[in-house]
Amino acid sequence: MTDMTAFRLATPERWAEVMTAGVFKGDPHDIADGFIHLSAAAQVEGTLLKHYGEHPRLVLAEIDLAVLGDTVKWEVSRGGALFPHVYGDIPASAVRGVRHILRDENGDWVLPDEIARASKESS
Repeated sequence: MTDMTAFRLATPERWAEVMTAGVFKGDPHDIADGFIHLSAAAQVEGTLLKHYGEHPRLVLAEIDLAVLGDTVKWEVSRGGALFPHVYGDIPASAVRGVRHILRDENGDWVLPDEIARASKESS
């Protein structure tokens, strides 16, 4: 993972639609805001807890920001942190991988090791 990588959380069903279409044009809240919201590795956990608490399972799509070029802007958002925002569509060619995010027996999210590590390092 580098600064040229960001992440998008989605339901498995929604992400299947995106991959079938070959492009992610954003969800309703993205469209209303005028850009697609992404998170850096260290921001995924906060985004997950703030916006996806009601879901039993999700996918985490890894996005190659280099493919998106000038459409990516790092802008101040939650808590004054810089978040990657995409002013345009995200083609399937920018997706480097997709991983399932599930809950453990206590109902807590289990994040991939490198995402959990990045979150702890930033706190």
